[in-house]
Amino acid sequence: MERQFTIGQLAKAAGVGVETVRYYQRRGLIPLPPRPGGAYRRYSLQDLHRIRFIKRAQALGFSLAEIAELLSLQNDPGQTCAAVRQRAQAKIREIDRKIRHLFEIRTALADLAGQCPGRGPLQSCPILEALEDQSQKEENHD
Repeated sequence: MERQFTIGQLAKAAGVGVETVRYYQRRGLIPLPPRPGGAYRRYSLQDLHRIRFIKRAQALGFSLAEIAELLSLQNDPGQTCAAVRQRAQAKIREIDRKIRHLFEIRTALADLAGQCPGRGPLQSCPILEALEDQSQKEENHD
């Protein structure tokens, strides 16, 4: 007989909280098992594997909506590796865009930090002045 888990046992084995399991159920990522005769719901080893899949995919940057797509592909016998590869490549492009944006932010912040002497009154802080100037420019455009 296949090993079965209560929700607490499943959550512990997967390294998540019970509320996470329930959230995944509400999102349709894992099925809600039946409650046999009013007893506790019993989860399968497959449910454990699915939660671990979800956590690994999240660690790679996939959103829960994207993970739902991956799971859907996995359950569709007509799909090929190409569909999964396409989603992985799209995720790589998204990550590259975020890296470029973060680099732009870092460069701008480094420039501001370089302008600050690190001493003197707060009222003449070039970092705060630049942030205030930007805030006023945005206000004028509204």
